[in-house]
Amino acid sequence: MASFEKEKSELSRVLHKIGAMKFGAFKLTSGRISPYYIDLRVVPSFPDAFQRVCNLYVKLLERDLGVENVDRIAGIPTAGMPFASVVAFHMKKPFVYIRSKVKTHGRERRIEGVLMPGNRVLLVDDLITTEEGGKERLRKDGIKLHYLLTAREAATKLYELGAIEEDQLKTILKQTKKK
Repeated sequence: MASFEKEKSELSRVLHKIGAMKFGAFKLTSGRISPYYIDLRVVPSFPDAFQRVCNLYVKLLERDLGVENVDRIAGIPTAGMPFASVVAFHMKKPFVYIRSKVKTHGRERRIEGVLMPGNRVLLVDDLITTEEGGKERLRKDGIKLHYLLTAREAATKLYELGAIEEDQLKTILKQTKKK
């Protein structure tokens, strides 16, 4: 467990360094203003960071789920797809992906790849906004959330590393307070 905490600190540092985690005032899709912004779409542009994130995903999944308890790995458009494909490759699991819209030509599919009835599918996405009830909505739908890092953890670790100021930390902790 201590090793995973060390890796979370390193992950926080790397994400901040490559600009995947920014602090300031950001308008979100919901219209709300947030003191931080996380954009993991940039991670694949940095091969070392991308490899580190994917390796942590694999380690987390092996620890929390067990490889034998997953039949397929699915990527959520668009940011989850590169992570899911690499994780599926490393875990030697079939990869499927979900289209944001049903195709209106060809086989008119929403899910690409082979999916069988009863398959246990691991959905991989880049982030979930728990402050807007994401975790609770997933739980109501019978989906268990597994995550690498919360915004609270990242902010705390970045403060400990001297990457953000105390006032930034307090603002983020207030924004992400547990409900």
